[in-house]
Order: sequence, then structure tokens, then C-alpha cells
Amino acid sequence: MQFIYKCVTLEAIQQTINNKNAKENDKMKELKIAGINCTALAKSCGTPLYVYDEEKIEEQLNTYMKHFKSERFDTEVLYASKAFLCKAMIEKVVEAGASLDVVSGGELYIAHQSGMPMDKVFFHGNNKSDEELELAFELGCKTIVLDNVLETQKVIRIAENLGQSVDVMLRINPGIKAHTHEYIVTAHIDSKFGISAQRQEEIASLVKEAEQSKHVNFKGFHSHIGSQITEMEAFEKEIELLVDFVVDMEKKHNIKTSYLNIGGGFGIKYLAKDKTVPAQRVCSVLIQKCEESFAQAGINIERVMIEPGRSIVGEAGYLLYTVGYQKETQNKHYLFVDGGMSDNIRPALYQAEYGCDLANKMDVAKSKTYCIAGKACESGDIVIQETKLPEAAEGDLLVLYSAGAYGYAMANNYNKINRPAVVFAKNGKARTVVKRESYEDLIRLDINEPVE
Repeated sequence: MQFIYKCVTLEAIQQTINNKNAKENDKMKELKIAGINCTALAKSCGTPLYVYDEEKIEEQLNTYMKHFKSERFDTEVLYASKAFLCKAMIEKVVEAGASLDVVSGGELYIAHQSGMPMDKVFFHGNNKSDEELELAFELGCKTIVLDNVLETQKVIRIAENLGQSVDVMLRINPGIKAHTHEYIVTAHIDSKFGISAQRQEEIASLVKEAEQSKHVNFKGFHSHIGSQITEMEAFEKEIELLVDFVVDMEKKHNIKTSYLNIGGGFGIKYLAKDKTVPAQRVCSVLIQKCEESFAQAGINIERVMIEPGRSIVGEAGYLLYTVGYQKETQNKHYLFVDGGMSDNIRPALYQAEYGCDLANKMDVAKSKTYCIAGKACESGDIVIQETKLPEAAEGDLLVLYSAGAYGYAMANNYNKINRPAVVFAKNGKARTVVKRESYEDLIRLDINEPVE
């Protein structure tokens, strides 16, 4: 039997739950997201379930749009769509007036289908296929961020064959490898992305080759130094190195830089102990550093860009699981949930850590230590290695915090597990923006056709 959930009766379900459990709710506090009880969301939409607080997304987008401003140069905020992408998210980007960073033909297609202005789309990636590049030209993507020599030559050739103009930027590697609490100058020279800033002759040759084409408009340079960076020193060092590079390009090779994209990677709070920099402060530090560095170097940059992704959607997202069985071993007390690495592979891939609670027992003392494990047939499917929770029972609702970035975006069908639904919640109301996959969806692409 296939169970299908439709998030269309939340008000009725909420009222029923409130009436039925009025006495229990007096004693047992329950987590609400945007004014909606988590049990109501789970009852209506099923679990695992991604829930986004729409207002938090809007606040972060608007903060970047409002505060990443300068009187000395134009600014542009690009939402890094790989963090989380669906049509409803694109609508938020359009409403805020932001631009968009895409890294594949699929992301490009969704952006176009969602009404994103193509003159505000920047196409990144280190190995764009012919099909993807041709799609970019067909859809009118304004800017392609070039990654390497062969891609540069291919874009020039396609533009000339089509007789169609395109703006380009070139990704460079300034020589900084940034982590959460450290950065290493001159490290990461073997990154698969971009061209090392030390290879100035090669870069200058590529830029001049692009400038010789009447259909390719070279605009400037792009850089990205890492993700989940929670200190600003690495970004300040990046700007210093980029400015030195731009000066060398102009003085030694007569190449003018109009646009400079300093990337993203601004960190968020996953655990209570994490220290982060608020978006407004990020903007202030970056703008001030750019203004000071440009003035000191005597260069005129027309536009500066940033690419926040995780910091816009990360803390706005919650992941709800239903608790299933438990198991005690010699050293662990396992608490199993109805999802895991199929809906959030980050703990298995990166040993990513999350905070959690039992959403239906928020005011109950956390008296037991659990290892939260997923249902995939893999020993590595551990959601949280060790956490304190109230005594749990089958049917309880576990919530993961700060789950909005790179969770649903990396969801998969391993073990043929259905990908979860996604809900946007705001002011006590919710709407499904991505439906849960059905079993029928899992075989939709299966065929038996001869290859000719």
C-alpha cells in the first residue's frame, strides 16, 4: 500500500490535536515552527519532512540586499542555489531582487522555469557539458563563469557559432584554504576549481583570447575560498590577495577588471557552541574591506558580488523524523528514525553535526543519551553520534535544527527510499512546495527499450 500525504488540512488537524490533547499540552510543551505545532505538520505531511520558516528566509535575503551596499561601487547578491533549490525558493529570490548562482544545466533549467530573470543568472561549474553550455545560450543566461582553459575556448567557439553575445568572468584561486576556524595562505593550490592566481601569464592569455571575440564580453574575476567559514579574517585576506592580483593584471597585462566576485561560504550556527557572524556584520566587513583596499590600490571596480547560500536557508530549515525502534548494545543506546542518509547525507559524508530535540517533549528533562541512527542499510547511517534527550518512545517526533542547506539538495534514493516532502511555513500557515516521492515515482524512469 502506498501512503500519500497532502498538506492541505493543517488548520483542521491543528484544532483536533489542540482539543484532544489540551490537558497534555499544558504539561508537555511542543515545538512550533512559524506558529505551527510540529505534530500537526507531521500528521498532515508525513515524515521525514523538511520545514522552512519562510520569514527567516526572507529576513536573511533582505538583510543581504539591504546591507551589502556601497557608495563607491555597485553591488550584487547572488543566492547560491546549490544550498537548496525549488520553484518556491526561486520565487523568494526574485521577490528580494537578488541574483542567482547555478552550477548545472538542471539548476539553470529550474531557474528559467521558475521565472528567474536570465540576465541575473550566473552559470558556474568546472566541467560544463556542451549540452549545458548550449542550453545557457538558448535560455539567454547572461553570464558564464569560466573555470579553465578548455572551457574558455569552448564558450568562445559556441558564442561565435551562434552569433550570440555573452558576458564571462574567470574563476581564479587566490591561494587560501579556509575552514571554520582557520585559514592557510598559499594552500589548496591543487583545487579542482579555477586557475591559480599565481599563473598570471596563462590567465592573461585566456582573458585576451576572450576579449578578441566580438561575442564574448570579459567582465572580471570570481573567487570562492570555502564553506561554513565563521570568521571574517579569511575573507579579508582573500580581498587583499584579489586586489593585488587585479593590480598586477592591469599594470603588467593591461587587463581591466570591472566585476569582482568574492564568493560566499558564510557560516551558520549548527550547535549551541558555534560562533557565527551575523549577515549584517558580514556585509559591513566585506564592504569596508573592499572600499579601503580599492582606494589604497588606486583601482576602480564597478561591481562587487557575493554568493550567500547556506547562510540564507540553513537556519531557516528544520528536519522532522518519527522515532521508531530502539536498541541497546554494549556501548550505545540506538534511537532509530524513519530517515537518515537518504534525506540528509551530510553526517555520513562530512561528519556534520546537528542539534536536536524531541519536538513533542520540549519541556521534559533530557535524561538519556542516545545515538540517533537512520534506516538505510549502512553502518555509517548515523544522524547524530551522541545526544541527550528526554526518554524517547516510538512515535515521538525528533527535530534537527539548521537543516535547511545541503540536506534536501543532496537527498537521494539509496535503498529506494522516497525523498521527503518540503513545506514552507509562515504566520501559522503552511504549504507544500515539494511533494513527497511516491513508490510509483521510483520506477517512473524505468524502461525496456532497445538501444539503436
